[in-house]
Amino acid sequence: MTEQKKNDFDPVTLEILWSRLISIADESAAALLRTAFSTLVRESNDFCTVLMDAECNCLAENTGGIPSFVGMLPSSVRDFIDRIPIEEWRPGDCIITNDPWIGSGHLPDITMASPIFYKDKLVAFSGSIAHLPDIGGSGWGSDSRELVEEGLRIMPVKFIRENVEDPFVGETIRSNVRVPDQVIGDIYAQVAAQRVCAKGVQQFLEDTGLDELTSLSEALRSRAEHAMRTAIEAVPDGSWHASVDADGFDDEETHIECELTIKGSDLHLDFAGTSPQIARGINSVLKYTYSYATYPIKCALDPDSPRNEGSFLPVTVSAPVGSILNPTSPAPTAARHLTGHFLPGVIYRCLAQIVPEKVSADSGSSPTLRTVYGGVDLHGNRFNQVLFACGGLGANHRMDGYACTAFPSNTGVGSIEALESASPLRVWKKELAKDSGGAGEFRGGLGQDIEIEVLSKSPVNLSTLADRGKYPPMGILGAKNGSLSKVELSDGSHAHLKSRDVLKPGELLKLHFPGGGGFGKPEARDPASIQKDIDNGYVSIEAAKAEYGYVALNESGSK
Repeated sequence: MTEQKKNDFDPVTLEILWSRLISIADESAAALLRTAFSTLVRESNDFCTVLMDAECNCLAENTGGIPSFVGMLPSSVRDFIDRIPIEEWRPGDCIITNDPWIGSGHLPDITMASPIFYKDKLVAFSGSIAHLPDIGGSGWGSDSRELVEEGLRIMPVKFIRENVEDPFVGETIRSNVRVPDQVIGDIYAQVAAQRVCAKGVQQFLEDTGLDELTSLSEALRSRAEHAMRTAIEAVPDGSWHASVDADGFDDEETHIECELTIKGSDLHLDFAGTSPQIARGINSVLKYTYSYATYPIKCALDPDSPRNEGSFLPVTVSAPVGSILNPTSPAPTAARHLTGHFLPGVIYRCLAQIVPEKVSADSGSSPTLRTVYGGVDLHGNRFNQVLFACGGLGANHRMDGYACTAFPSNTGVGSIEALESASPLRVWKKELAKDSGGAGEFRGGLGQDIEIEVLSKSPVNLSTLADRGKYPPMGILGAKNGSLSKVELSDGSHAHLKSRDVLKPGELLKLHFPGGGGFGKPEARDPASIQKDIDNGYVSIEAAKAEYGYVALNESGSK
């Protein structure tokens, strides 16, 4: 087929071709998921796959990819090319890095890209990011003071050269991590995903008669950009401001300032006034900041159209150099989500001033609470496991928030049985937390309480990555806040939310994941909804009286 221009594709053809490209990304993701060794990928969905054109523009991403990851891969591949000239890329190559400023923002994530050739011509790139079960150093945590504490740093390098592993790179990784079989197994799952994507693209070109993807990419990105610009134009011009306080670390609390400005079809987010970077691992590199600033805009203003790089072109982001949203190397960044996950909430509080019907209140998973367990299992083998669980979703203008639902990330807890089979841990309790959702015309989604017992004969190392110990998920438009994060040890003491502890054999750990914020004034809530919450055990009678001024119905149905 002769080369086509972007305007040559009619809307129906574009929809068919785009759906086919998304299915290629999904097939690549399925390969990664099915061949991965760790529960982080297999059970908790902490990965993504992306198809890019020859100019590193995002064409399609897997349907369930992590939002922050898909926003980073195109720029990561461009950085790869700056360091490894494109003339040196060969069929079968897999280039990797985990550098926070080139990759996805912290060392535990491996960012990988491979070239895709068709008829001896470079036509596309396949990319993936996956969270490894370990990257050495002190282990995944919030409390590191320097980047070098956080693990092995891999600058862009060929892990696979023309389908053959580079022995130096492979041995370097294996010899610097606690669970090498799982780590290398997951990296090879990414390699498999890259190859599946390449085969899918080559078959796509063969079936369609196209010789390259550039013109199709331009057409798809143009449509996505048009959809987002149309959505932004529907919102009034002007500037709106909001801010949020976070726990930070000990006495060094952190603060985020946000100004959202709309002018025609352009939207700018300015984070001037945000706290300076901190000597703890909660700094969010600018790529991560950009991803979690643009993603909620897409969710709020243009949720229905498929997304690619064009969706985010109308949105620009700025943050002061040297701030917690744009730190300079070598700042520690391992727990960057404890800062980056605050962005949707503060952005939505800006939008709530003009389009409240398009946003939701703070989520109890913004930021999400993570606990990491490591040590020796019942068979004498090293293990390293992460518990992924979620707080409640914030309410919106038409409904209560969902309970225990991830946002802005979409990682999930996966199978508890898988966690128990891979580690000497037993989960005795995992239930909805009564009274955890913020009161409002629409109630915040419930968080959850989890209790975990240590079964091993030796101590287990615990690393806690959490926030919301001081400042709960906020309600909007007069609603109440959700609950606070809590991590309780067997002796009744509360663990530091960004620290490391040692759990003794038989010790019981209690985790509370916060509920989401409410939406609208509590006095506007339908009394029948309040009674239903009481009947379902979501809200206690005491809380209903205190938060809503509600008198429960008696058995005869009268007040």
